[in-house]
Amino acid sequence: MKPLKDIIGTPLLSEKSLGQRAGANQYVFRVSPSTNKSEIKKAIEQRFEVKVESVNTQNMQGKIKQVRGIPGRRAAWKKAVIRLKQGEIIKELE
Repeated sequence: MKPLKDIIGTPLLSEKSLGQRAGANQYVFRVSPSTNKSEIKKAIEQRFEVKVESVNTQNMQGKIKQVRGIPGRRAAWKKAVIRLKQGEIIKELE
């Protein structure tokens, strides 16, 4: 298994993700593109000491950008939506 710092990236703090956190007990993280759902679940449970109910992932395409007229693309990345069991919270993110 990969080290935890290589699997779990930063939490995504958008208006939508904060609403999911309050309403459905879901947390959104940026994760390594090469990891699968079971690796993400194990990493979250180990790092934050919580019980994970489900993991949903999405591959996000990099945006097309131009710098001084030269077209380019940002790197693609992966987003994971983590649903915790009833009554569980990640204290570090509250």
